[in-house]
Amino acid sequence: MQITVGIADYAVGDDTLTIATIGLGSCVAIALHARRARIGALAHVLLPNAALSAFTSTPGKFASTVLPVMLRRMRELGATDDIEARLIGGASMFTPLLAPGSTSLGSRNITAARAACAAHGVPVVAEDVGGGHGRSVFFDVAGGTVLVRSVQMGDIRI
Repeated sequence: MQITVGIADYAVGDDTLTIATIGLGSCVAIALHARRARIGALAHVLLPNAALSAFTSTPGKFASTVLPVMLRRMRELGATDDIEARLIGGASMFTPLLAPGSTSLGSRNITAARAACAAHGVPVVAEDVGGGHGRSVFFDVAGGTVLVRSVQMGDIRI
């Protein structure tokens, strides 16, 4: 069964699922996998921090708020300490519009996702981040593989 995660949302489930998110630009997808328990989670993170949003009650909007929620739910389903992360997205979609010396929203999202993983002791084992192209993600929870699909770059598995 496939579940599709929208912007600022997340899903957690077992090895019967493929969790997908479509159309990542500057957003970052965080895929978490517990290999032994075959439990996974995927979030479509919108912003690097709450200061950039008037509405902060949605945990999936920020890496720092969605990671503890996903980890707690994964542990409730039987995951232990073998949880690993894969990060996807964080493109700089409008580089020519950036002010000189400024950092793109995509780069800030990547930094925030890495920091959230580090803060919770979750190693990042693979990434397909940055660049100037959009991506879609298909996470096979059973095998722990992530298919990243991009018109510009083709399909890769991480």
